[in-house]
Amino acid sequence: MALPKALVPVSLRGYQASWLARDVLAGVTLAAVAIPEVMGYTSIAQMPIVTGLYTILLPLLAFALLGSSKLLVVGGDSATAAILASGLISAGISGATPGSPQWVALCGLTALVCGVLLVLARLLRLGFIGDFLSASVLIGFLTGVGIQVATGQIPDILGVPKGSGGWFEQQWSWLTSLGAVSWPTLAYGAATIAIIYAFKLFVPKIPGAIIAVVGLLTLATVTDASGYGVEVVGAIQGGLPPIGLPAGVGWSDIPAVLSTAFACFVIIIAQSAATSRSFAAKHGDRADVNRDIVGLAAANLAAGISGTFVVNGSPTKTQILDGQKGRTQVANLTVVVVTLLVLLFLTDLLTDLPKAVLGGVVFVIGIELIDIRGLVRISRIRRREFLIALATALTVFIVGVGAGVVLAIALSLLDVVERQYRARDFVLRVRGEQGYDYDPAVPGAQTAPGLVVFRYGADLFYANATRFADEVETVVDAAPDRVRWLILDGAGISDVDYSAGMNLAALLDWLDARQIALVLARVDTDVLSALDSYGLGARIPPDRIYSDLDAAVRAFPGEEPPPTA
Repeated sequence: MALPKALVPVSLRGYQASWLARDVLAGVTLAAVAIPEVMGYTSIAQMPIVTGLYTILLPLLAFALLGSSKLLVVGGDSATAAILASGLISAGISGATPGSPQWVALCGLTALVCGVLLVLARLLRLGFIGDFLSASVLIGFLTGVGIQVATGQIPDILGVPKGSGGWFEQQWSWLTSLGAVSWPTLAYGAATIAIIYAFKLFVPKIPGAIIAVVGLLTLATVTDASGYGVEVVGAIQGGLPPIGLPAGVGWSDIPAVLSTAFACFVIIIAQSAATSRSFAAKHGDRADVNRDIVGLAAANLAAGISGTFVVNGSPTKTQILDGQKGRTQVANLTVVVVTLLVLLFLTDLLTDLPKAVLGGVVFVIGIELIDIRGLVRISRIRRREFLIALATALTVFIVGVGAGVVLAIALSLLDVVERQYRARDFVLRVRGEQGYDYDPAVPGAQTAPGLVVFRYGADLFYANATRFADEVETVVDAAPDRVRWLILDGAGISDVDYSAGMNLAALLDWLDARQIALVLARVDTDVLSALDSYGLGARIPPDRIYSDLDAAVRAFPGEEPPPTA
């Protein structure tokens, strides 16, 4: 008997039995890549290695059951791991040293707060927040994260101590420690990177990361790598993750992690939404971002109560799943099963894994986040957006990921406001029976003797209303003939806020003083209602409001009548 539709996860509705074998195979392949990858992410989040495995256990299960996307893979992610570590270090919470039980508890608390923020985002339908990080800003942000992540692995690959302080101080630390390099450790790290890139180049269908991890783990175990100075991960606690609220933290700790959780929240929505949409479009599906937020909220709440850190939709792992022809979240449920088997039976085999190997895996991930091609492409097409992306990237790895998130949001919003502020405006010129020419609204432009048809290409709000009025007055004052009618073509205006309404009132006073009639054409009914609420409706007679621009232009009385004797 088939289950009632309401009980079937959204991502699995319409599932066909013929997809099962491919989904399971894709899931096993993805697990082979994801397990060493998320173990590496623990070095970014400065968490115990086993917590990386926890990120693809209950969180991935929660998203598979409650999310909408058929392919989105949820788990530990380099961007949110970097934000997490940077934010908690900056918070300076007493007793919270990286890797300590207090640190683990605060990471869990951050995941819970992030989950609550995602629940609120779903209730308030705030999925659009992800749209406020433009593609150029996101490229810059992820490039900065990539630089920070990749350079952060260099000490582990070299076998030298990690430095403290800012990014430049950390780089100076390992540069001045080159005389103390552990050559066996470097050999493992370099071999990991070489193997991954060799498989990418020559056998791209086989994930080089798993070959490197399995092969070098075997070599390290057989040769007792730790005996000749290679640092290994050591004993990993196996078994199921601890279930329950993070121990040792309470309500009073929430303010300390709130800003970090919010930064993760923004990146989760932006990155997950972009990934979900791109893969849905590729397969002719529609993305339901608000439903995916439900899954992401559940995933982070699950992370918070299972002893791990913030999780995110992963573009790289989703690409792997798609490349292996996975069709649905059944593939991700397979990853959950494989991870569970590893936790229950195979963690002892990972004891001799060199940290340099994990460092090499994460180093490659960081390098691949550095989107040089994207930056070059933006610089050729949109110079201003390139500078914004570059500023975001530099801020992320020099100042910090948290500052980079704030700057990314601020620059994206400023870019939107600036575009609205500098919206293009035109004076329309009649082109016979073939419509209108849109001439720039510059001094000397007019539609016909005595007539100016002015078109503005943005909503009117507090930031651009004064500029709009100034440009109208400039065009009217400089018209070759005395203007008697000013037709405002409202096709590009869908809203007028209170500040803009007051500016329009002042513009009406200015036009009245010059005996110039203001005529509205193609104005949205909501805009007319707004004008009424500002008291402007009574000042513009109904016979000066037209739904059709041609009708408004034809109604213009033409030549000014001669003065009466």
